[in-house]
Amino acid sequence: MKTVKVVAAVIRAVNENGEPVVFATQRGYGEYKDGWEFPGGKVEAGETPQEALRREIMEELDTEISVGEYIDTIEYDYPAFHLSMDCFWCEVVKGHLELREHEAAKWVTKEGIESVDWLPADLTILDAVKSGL
Repeated sequence: MKTVKVVAAVIRAVNENGEPVVFATQRGYGEYKDGWEFPGGKVEAGETPQEALRREIMEELDTEISVGEYIDTIEYDYPAFHLSMDCFWCEVVKGHLELREHEAAKWVTKEGIESVDWLPADLTILDAVKSGL
């Protein structure tokens, strides 16, 4: 089975009520269209995961991020491929998270994190994300 190496940004901030939140995006294309995920994408040859994450978020969301602490690597078998996804805590440095490829996005709190229909691989990191909020 083919392995696809990707990175995901768990972008966190504080909302107007002072609660920690993370940024969730809804896929606007492909086989998993409409599923919710942490934004990111494929690691290109010669890139570190952190470099790939900064590039992908700039391409997808027109936003500069700082890549912080590593959370975990998710290994997940989809029917057609194996996904290996490195997840990192991130913060917005500059930009407004403009959707270029996603259908929708929202900031979710720890209590509301399960209010969206996460893709299966992203679902497996939710406990670690909740612990970090």
